[in-house]
Amino acid sequence: MTFQSTILIIPGLGNSGPQHWQSLWEHKFNFKRVEQKEWDAPFCTDWIENINNEVKKHNPANVILVGHSLACSTIAYWALKFDVKIKAALLVGPSDTEADSYPQGTTGFRPVPLFNLPFKTIVAASTNDFFVTYERAKLFADSWGSELVNVGDAGHINVSSGYGEWNDGLELLKRLDSL
Repeated sequence: MTFQSTILIIPGLGNSGPQHWQSLWEHKFNFKRVEQKEWDAPFCTDWIENINNEVKKHNPANVILVGHSLACSTIAYWALKFDVKIKAALLVGPSDTEADSYPQGTTGFRPVPLFNLPFKTIVAASTNDFFVTYERAKLFADSWGSELVNVGDAGHINVSSGYGEWNDGLELLKRLDSL
């Protein structure tokens, strides 16, 4: 499988470990990870600046962002501030930073931005994700103007939920790449 777009991997809170599908994709396909200085107690302003700095290194019209968890709302905050027209974004397991169950220690990630993103997006959401109810994920997808893909009972779509390479996710990414 080859990709014609520039794919930027954007992990969520805590980063994505070596067995996470984002890390596996990064190494297998030579995707670029957007690094953050602080993965465990992040500031939204820092994260969106780092995304913007990396996007500017490439032709934005050919960039696809692949966000997981907290990175989904981070991408929305980035789009709100910078209004850069990228090719697309795959938003996987968006976490609900407004939920009482959301981990403490993040700054500036609430409320979740609810507006139509200026680029094509797919939201992949699980029906039993601890970090977001399916109803909230649907609200995010509707607000962002995203196609919503129900991946079933998939937990947080991460290693602890049994997701390594996640081939179905690669198919979603390939759809965005073919735009």
